[in-house]
Amino acid sequence: MELRFPVVEGYAFALRKNLIKCDVASMESLVIEPHKEPTATFLTATVGYKEGHAASGSLVLPLVEQDRRTYYEQNHIETIKFNLARIVVESLSEASHQGSNRNARVFRLQSKHQLFPQVFSVVDEYVRTKVNFQNENPSELGLEIYVQRIIERLLARIEPDDESGEMPLMPILNRYKPIGSTAEVEFKTTKPCFATAMSHINQVVADTQQWEQTAAFRLEMAAKHGLVLFYAKNDHLDLLIPYEYFGVEHNYIPDYLARMVNGVTLLLEIKGQEDNQDKAKHDSARRWISAVNNWGKLGAWDLHVCRNPQMLERELEYVLKSHEK
Repeated sequence: MELRFPVVEGYAFALRKNLIKCDVASMESLVIEPHKEPTATFLTATVGYKEGHAASGSLVLPLVEQDRRTYYEQNHIETIKFNLARIVVESLSEASHQGSNRNARVFRLQSKHQLFPQVFSVVDEYVRTKVNFQNENPSELGLEIYVQRIIERLLARIEPDDESGEMPLMPILNRYKPIGSTAEVEFKTTKPCFATAMSHINQVVADTQQWEQTAAFRLEMAAKHGLVLFYAKNDHLDLLIPYEYFGVEHNYIPDYLARMVNGVTLLLEIKGQEDNQDKAKHDSARRWISAVNNWGKLGAWDLHVCRNPQMLERELEYVLKSHEK
């Protein structure tokens, strides 16, 4: 029942023909949030000094609405998509071609010329299919908060097009400890625990009131029903997936690892309500999986996010059927 996993510190992204690909359909969506980023505000002028409570007959100045109509008129959605593509291309060019000599600089200029139409196509597809504007003006997408989210998600999912002759995205492993294992888990805790039957680790620590217990119970039942061979909770296992959120590096820790009966190792996340940072984690996890599958030395991997642990067995059946297609 031992589960082994690569200790990934980064990714090798190399382009020879400047051809890229991006599975936009599997990317997390983006929601414009006017309730969090209001599109207008009402202001009133302050005249003189005000002390104490307002008198009944005091002068009340009218409220003036300030909105983003001028911004909308000056920033068309096509211009915003163009700028998004430009920023992504700049990042890809720096990641793909390192060097300070003149030939390297010329090559970077050539690569940008070839990359831009491909990246713009990806940006356009993402905006058309994955952005929920909630009836707001499309130019809302140009706000820094949304620009940053889209750029980080695209950079997390764009890969070299190995089907067209590029070198596939590969993981960079820790040079001192390239492989982690459930055999190395040993720690003490004062939290409630319960025994396992189908895991290499003999106890599952309950970090919440019900979610961990329910998920572990369903995984035990899935093993008895022939869906899962064995599983392990990612607790002191040090399976970390690097990701970036608003320019800050973080590590994502999936909840469980499960070896399916078809041999695929599943990164399993139990998540009731997800926010934008959770979506960044999931896109980075899919990048991790793509690189690890290209590496191929520890079998095939996949990701599943379960939003109701009571439904976990049915969802695992669906995951198995999706791999049969």
